Amino acid sequence: VLLDRFLNDAIECDVDCISDGKRVFIGGVMEHIEQAGVHSGDSACSLPPYSLSKETVAELKRQTAAMAKGLNVVGLMNVQFAIQQNDGKDTIFVLEVNPRASRTVPYVSKATGLQLAKIAARCMVGQSLDQQGIMEEVIPPYYSVKEAVFPFNKFPGIDPILGPEMRSTGEVMGVGKTFGEALFKSQLAAGIKLPKSGNVVLTVKDSDKPLAVVVAKLLHEMGFPMVATKGTAAAIAAANIPVSVVNKVKEGRPHIVDMIKNGEITLVFTTVDETRNAIADSRSIRTTAQANGVTYYTTISAARAVMEGMRAKDLLEVYSLQNLHISLS
Repeated sequence: VLLDRFLNDAIECDVDCISDGKRVFIGGVMEHIEQAGVHSGDSACSLPPYSLSKETVAELKRQTAAMAKGLNVVGLMNVQFAIQQNDGKDTIFVLEVNPRASRTVPYVSKATGLQLAKIAARCMVGQSLDQQGIMEEVIPPYYSVKEAVFPFNKFPGIDPILGPEMRSTGEVMGVGKTFGEALFKSQLAAGIKLPKSGNVVLTVKDSDKPLAVVVAKLLHEMGFPMVATKGTAAAIAAANIPVSVVNKVKEGRPHIVDMIKNGEITLVFTTVDETRNAIADSRSIRTTAQANGVTYYTTISAARAVMEGMRAKDLLEVYSLQNLHISLS
């Protein structure tokens, strides 16, 4: 019997752990930037988590350890969780449990300075965590943000919207003292250019409008002029934030795609309902932005996170990964 349920606006998390059959060691807890529903391989993520409470993170670790012991795992295990927030309370759902190495292991290893694959392999041949000197979890005093790299520029006309099917072909990592600094560096490494000026366009689905207003407020504080489609513009204007209205493609010219083609837009935030018609109607916005080299984001959670990166753009420092690892020992 398969029991299936769709979770709206949930935060996805990954936890990597190692068990020697008796004790469980947490390798790292990662908070995804894109909401649950976007394939974990396509979502950016942060280690340590950038918005979850200490209590929720502790509960994720407790559940992970309990499952590893209950499944008699020896070696690596990965758990994917979804967290739904209602009235200030976090409800945790288990999406999947994989008693194997995940694609996140190299990222966690680089972020924490621990060779998780080597530690796990030694556990699998009978060497305990205690014998290897692996005791307490390493929680870095800095942020490491993983970003996915996509091949969309190699396939003109393809719709770059993110969903449950994995489409990325690589990944990069940015490190910073703050989440914003690490995120900005991850975008640079992925070849994504965050603008310092120019018009920003927002067109989002109804459920994303409250957070779109938060994004618009931050953009206004940074001096970015904004244009938005009618519904999104109404929500932004209601918060006393200056915004200009632009037509959707189906509303006639001049419309949002014309502005992108004419070089009038430097950043696009566009989200749509997960219906075939809505995705098809907004496809030209995403494909035109991709074709014209305009930076775009297709989830509101990514748009909100990018604001932190843009605010940190003048506070970047260069770090030696080796020195960061030494500071953890």
